[in-house]
Amino acid sequence: MRLELALLMVGTLLVVPDLGSAQDWMAPVTNPTTVVLWPEGAPGAVGKEDEDVPTLTIYKPAGPQNTGTAIVICPGGGYHGLAMDHEGHQVARLITSRGLTGVILKYRLGPRYHHPAMQQDVLQAIRWTRFHAAELNVKPDRIGIMGFSAGGHLASTAATLFDTGDASAATPLGKTSSRPDFAILVYPVIAMGEGFTHKGSQENLLGANPPADLIRKLSTEKQVTSNTPPTFLFHTSADDGVLAENSIQFYRALRKAGVPAELHIYEQGPHGVGLAPNDPVLRTWPERLFDWLGGRGLLTADKK
Repeated sequence: MRLELALLMVGTLLVVPDLGSAQDWMAPVTNPTTVVLWPEGAPGAVGKEDEDVPTLTIYKPAGPQNTGTAIVICPGGGYHGLAMDHEGHQVARLITSRGLTGVILKYRLGPRYHHPAMQQDVLQAIRWTRFHAAELNVKPDRIGIMGFSAGGHLASTAATLFDTGDASAATPLGKTSSRPDFAILVYPVIAMGEGFTHKGSQENLLGANPPADLIRKLSTEKQVTSNTPPTFLFHTSADDGVLAENSIQFYRALRKAGVPAELHIYEQGPHGVGLAPNDPVLRTWPERLFDWLGGRGLLTADKK
């Protein structure tokens, strides 16, 4: 199979897009609201400390800008920490400036927690956002998931291991689908148990000696089906923290399943660049994302 990669060569730079001023998306946090994801306590919680309480931090666009699209954002950190600023708040402020609602997920982490705690949190975050779509002024069929690094793995988990809701659930929220309508994976961890796997993320997620069937289940390129939502991926060839093979293998699986997908691999750039505001080449990747979102009708109030 011919692998078709959308490559941006670093030798020529024609346009450097304006990502907005520092006041727009790098300013101190001033306007979001935060809610507790599991008001009655997260399933399997081992305590009541901050690390036991997943939350959602919500950024809303200005009314006239609102496109009706929301994105749940999963910052990275190797399933051991969370890069909440440059892979959370900065991202939410940028997408909000384009009319999208940003919902940052603070999920549970290893080694205090292992799978399925993280998956429970991300699926509940999507469910919560969809269930509250009317009050967020978004459309329930325009709820996406976005993740960076290990957060990208969590986002890919949501894109492949979602559920359609439990018809027998005691609450309407429990009956709500957790399937994202689109996925954005940014230098994601994908594969488990492979030579290019990010071992730290795997151990924090699954423990030191996970069984083979669990490794396979959480190796999300093996879980892609025709029901996986359309996906955008960004990586760099020079990333030696999480190798680009992760994105490539997920993209190949999407192609094989017939899922619409777009992959951008930039030549240079280290792991964890976030929006890369100081790099004249890497800072263009969010524009490629907005092109993709626009092409899918997600940047206008009326979906195509």
